[in-house]
Amino acid sequence: MWPFKFFLVLHIVAGAFGLAIFWVAVLGRKGAPVHRYWGRWFAWLMMFAASQAFSMAVCTLRDPLGTHPHLHDAAFIRGVFGWMMIYLALLTVSLAWHGLRSVRNKLVHERNRQPFDLGLQLVVVAAALNCAWQGWRISQPLMLGMPVIGLASAATNLWFSLRPRPLPHVYLMEHVKAMVGAGISVYTAFTAFGAVHLLPKAALSPVTWSIPCLAGIAMILWHWSRIRARQGLRGWPRRLATGT
Repeated sequence: MWPFKFFLVLHIVAGAFGLAIFWVAVLGRKGAPVHRYWGRWFAWLMMFAASQAFSMAVCTLRDPLGTHPHLHDAAFIRGVFGWMMIYLALLTVSLAWHGLRSVRNKLVHERNRQPFDLGLQLVVVAAALNCAWQGWRISQPLMLGMPVIGLASAATNLWFSLRPRPLPHVYLMEHVKAMVGAGISVYTAFTAFGAVHLLPKAALSPVTWSIPCLAGIAMILWHWSRIRARQGLRGWPRRLATGT
């Protein structure tokens, strides 16, 4: 149990600081030094917290009943706290990384096609499909629905990276989508997995998992509308992720 508890403490501390910083970046003036500074801290803290969640999930797969003594179904524990947590951890890393890269490479879009950038999205696809497979094996509907988010995220990230020449403002839309998406991922995990101890019956409720997601989507669309307004654009394009 001690490695699991060690990873859990690091995960909680990094995640709590990251989720607090998230609002500094979201509410601050975009492009300002404060926004850039705390935005970088947010991204790296999210990736660190996700790495600890990944490590916890590996411990869970090795010893499900030992890491979660309050539960008694080993197959359920492996599925939800093992495979699904691995998928969510990889999704969080991919979103935070993509959010950083889309801004850093705004002047040289071709750098978004590095093998690590593209490979990370393919890893998320594999983790999402595995999560759905494991969910089907244990008849857990949540594990069948959650992978849709990862597949959509990987598809839009790849679509942006592989575009020859996106419009100049599109990297900002991609940056917002990825960074807010990383925040959604961790807020969802904190809300849902934390509810296991406080409100066990609500832990796997679709409502518990959907609230951070819906709030995040609304936040993304609001920021996208502001970016497009600054560019003098009206209406929504057919392909939001590409700006065409």
